[in-house]
Amino acid sequence: MRLLIAALLASASLFSPLRALAESGDVEAVITGIDTNALSVSLDDGQNYQAPEEFNFEGLEPGVKVLVFFTEVDGKRVIDDLEILQ
Repeated sequence: MRLLIAALLASASLFSPLRALAESGDVEAVITGIDTNALSVSLDDGQNYQAPEEFNFEGLEPGVKVLVFFTEVDGKRVIDDLEILQ
């Protein structure tokens, strides 16, 4: 049993540094700019958000209020999900 617990603790300590590399968050803001060629969205919080290749920009334009769920990886905010707010 002690060996099993030691193995679990060792594996947990190996994967804990990965948490420091990626952080998740969300922000409610207004779109200030969109670059479909660079796959990025700029918000009025002063940040740029990188969109995945399959991202649908339909309905998005400057002035639209959105809720963005993102993961920060290597200093870049990558969009996980985006909702248009009314």
